[in-house]
Amino acid sequence: MSRPLAVEAIDLVKRFGDNTAVDGVSFVVPEGTVLGLLGPNGAGKTTTVRMLTTLSVPTSGTGRVAGHDILKEPDAVRRSMGLTGQAATVDELLTARENLKLIGRLYGLPKAYVATTSDELLERFSLTEAANRTAKTYSGGMRRRLDLAVSLIAAPPVLFLDEPTTGLDPRSRTELWEVLRGLVRDGTTLLLTTQYLEEADHLADDIVVIDKGKVIASGTPTQLKDQAGAASVVVTVTHADDLERAADLTRTVSTEVHVDETSRRITAKASGLSDMTRMAHVFEDSEIPVDDLGLKRPSLDDVFLHLTGHKAEEVDDLEAQFEEEEVLS
Repeated sequence: MSRPLAVEAIDLVKRFGDNTAVDGVSFVVPEGTVLGLLGPNGAGKTTTVRMLTTLSVPTSGTGRVAGHDILKEPDAVRRSMGLTGQAATVDELLTARENLKLIGRLYGLPKAYVATTSDELLERFSLTEAANRTAKTYSGGMRRRLDLAVSLIAAPPVLFLDEPTTGLDPRSRTELWEVLRGLVRDGTTLLLTTQYLEEADHLADDIVVIDKGKVIASGTPTQLKDQAGAASVVVTVTHADDLERAADLTRTVSTEVHVDETSRRITAKASGLSDMTRMAHVFEDSEIPVDDLGLKRPSLDDVFLHLTGHKAEEVDDLEAQFEEEEVLS
């Protein structure tokens, strides 16, 4: 039985004068799942999110959030979702608790509910001890967690996250990933935009790849990786003197074998886990010592290069300029 859809983008188009930032983008996000909207700066990710969250009116096309049309029912859409933008939007002169109280008041939520929910969110995001400190004293990771907490004060079923870990150090990024996994376990639907391919790989159930305003691929991380080429079994032998004999053994399993003498590494084309298991048995029965043996699939970096011909960071960020022009107009 298929899940109900939490988010639908339906042939969304956004033009800024003669420039088309989003060109016929369509996708769906089932309830309780994570969609990674993947692409470089300027690909159209933020503009797509702005349209789906009613911050920007589509030139054509439409969308639905929690069953509500973004054009016909914008108020219902806003009540059904939370949004965390690229930059933290909390008031730095207020404490964490005061920020939560302020947003709860803007939503018109009962005081008792806001107080109880604030305590729960502060605990969930590991901010209880800092709850009465002003946000300007927080680290970047703490501000990001507070931004997420504020987005959740009204318990929205759908949460849009526009590059939520931009600017965070690796430790803070990993901590935030764990928080997001917890939200999904509790039933929240996430739409996550990112240019960090590793982030999409870790978090997303499905990925939509956007480049130059168009959807160029979609699928699970594994499906997309399979499009970029075959998997490989990589064997690192302990002693360089064993390389030639090890390569001969590897050729009994795979016909495409590459030997790197400098790293003592042998790479062989493989169909999957079955070939890796066969390779492991071959070396187990030999007397050749091995430092490492494992299966290597193409990464999402390989996928993006395969699909677009360039790396994820090799595009100018014209999207931000378009958005600024719309605000000024």
